[in-house]
Amino acid sequence: MRRRPARWALLAALPVAAAAALLALYGDAPLRSAATAFQDVRWEFLPALAVLSVLHYVLAAIALRGAAGLRLPLYETTLTQFTAAAANRVTPSGLGAVAVNTRYLVCRGMPLRKAAVAVAALQVAGAPADLILLAIVLLIAQDSRMLETVGDHAARAVALLPPAPALIGAALLLPAAVLLIRRALRSPAAGRVLTGMTDLCRRPGDLAVTLTASAATTLVLGLALALSVLAVPGAATTGDVLPLLAAYLVGAAAGAALPAPGGVGSTEAALVAALAAVGITAGTALQAVLLFRAVTFWAPVPIGLLTWRTLRHRVTPEPAPPAAPGTPR
Repeated sequence: MRRRPARWALLAALPVAAAAALLALYGDAPLRSAATAFQDVRWEFLPALAVLSVLHYVLAAIALRGAAGLRLPLYETTLTQFTAAAANRVTPSGLGAVAVNTRYLVCRGMPLRKAAVAVAALQVAGAPADLILLAIVLLIAQDSRMLETVGDHAARAVALLPPAPALIGAALLLPAAVLLIRRALRSPAAGRVLTGMTDLCRRPGDLAVTLTASAATTLVLGLALALSVLAVPGAATTGDVLPLLAAYLVGAAAGAALPAPGGVGSTEAALVAALAAVGITAGTALQAVLLFRAVTFWAPVPIGLLTWRTLRHRVTPEPAPPAAPGTPR
């Protein structure tokens, strides 16, 4: 009983952490600008944002069905994705969603080991799906502002490093990095991922469903961010949707690199910087990002808490099949 207040306190602290990170990076001027400009937001875009947010979870449910290779009920699986999202708000690197989805598959009759392998394959399949989506968007958009900005920042960072200390640091860190990577590849988790991807590749139909649905979940969120920018008067036009989508893909990937619970703070800062790279002013970008995160990130949390209670009554562990005569138990 004592854990619940701690969880609520952590959920309440996450928005504070996001605001602190943005203040540290950009000062309070963009926050003041966003706060004063919220009164001019085109709220008629809000229903479309809500629909895209719900569609994101439906597509996540389809991706889980593909990875598991089971005909899971779509409604219950979608509810599970809301619960997984709520769990992700207090755990880093998507561990909450992994635990919730694994538990759900076990409750649907899948052995624990196989369920863990399927969820691991789902997590890994999202990376190539997002890379393919990013390549397609950049190819269609033919807008190099994002890549040029990233290249400029990287060049400036490299120029600030003194050559001798940088070489010494690389010589010391490279062997340690190689050792850590080798240990990670030999870990049980890496074995589960490899097993899961191998099993998924043996099912081409499920592999196609998993990759397509995983890419679609990212595409839907990118469109939601673009719509959030369009909701700010004068921020962009409908012709800027593809550059805005590319900005989301780059910013979300950068924000997810830090193992913060739900990417709070790092994701907001990365998205603001990505939007700035395509020509959106800092105040406008922050306003759009706050609207986007409020609808797609924070609004599903109470829904996830409610669906968790619903799933407890709707989904119960299915009994294991009886053992054949003479089979040791």
